[in-house]
Amino acid sequence: MTTNNSVQVSVLGLGAMGSALAGALVKAGLATTVWNRSPGKADDLVAQGAEATATAGDAVRASRLVIACLLDHASVHEVLDPLSDELAGRTLINVTTTSPAQSRELAAWAAEAGVAYLDGGIMAVPHMIGQPGASILYSGSADVFDQFKPLLDLWGISTYFGEDAGLASLYDLALLAGMYVMFAGFMHGAAMVAPAGVTAGEFAAMATPWLTAMTGALQGFATVIDGGDYTVEGQQSLQFSNLSDLLAASSDQGISTEVVAMVQRLIQRQIDAGHGEEGFARIIESIKQAG
Repeated sequence: MTTNNSVQVSVLGLGAMGSALAGALVKAGLATTVWNRSPGKADDLVAQGAEATATAGDAVRASRLVIACLLDHASVHEVLDPLSDELAGRTLINVTTTSPAQSRELAAWAAEAGVAYLDGGIMAVPHMIGQPGASILYSGSADVFDQFKPLLDLWGISTYFGEDAGLASLYDLALLAGMYVMFAGFMHGAAMVAPAGVTAGEFAAMATPWLTAMTGALQGFATVIDGGDYTVEGQQSLQFSNLSDLLAASSDQGISTEVVAMVQRLIQRQIDAGHGEEGFARIIESIKQAG
């Protein structure tokens, strides 16, 4: 396909992300129809050249390609279930945040309705859409991904993970897990130094280059994990990684220890199992065991 006015696309949902996605399409010259449950959200996009509809049904009927960027999984069904007949023979790309199981359920629903389905996980905040650094992960129909990749690339780097519609969501949430735990670690550190009169801004100036440098260790951890041998030389041992001093210092500062205590529990579980001389990467074995 080419990204020009011959391509008609409808975007359902004009929150901050949906508006950014639709705006990138309009900017690229695509004939873009938009709908949002509450009025007024489409005004800026209409001023830029989009067409707004009063109902989701009108938006679906306007285009062969429908983009859903709604609040959650339940919202997708609430909006699209009544329109399953209208969607038949069309293409649906759902970039609403869902779990892998929910993505697979939507793919099955779409197949039953005769809708070509592609699921997407957005690794960007709204202002990043169409800018360097934006990335969107996809899984589901390979034909849909191949056909519309030029359009998808307007939003960011497009990566396809296969026919299993749940894989994009799985990668999305796994990457977010790393992000949120890192953020929590930063905030724990900021809370530790705050009683000493250090501002969060001052701490961030120290933490940013340190954490950036530490991401260089990820590939080394991955090599050890994939190799399954936590005894290879060059690793920091679990015994050496004991966080008791960090926990004590946190308590002395009068702050919660729960962020660091979580990591300490993962370490201690492996030490208690007799693996204290093995590398820190072994805590993944604690994580793999639920409960």
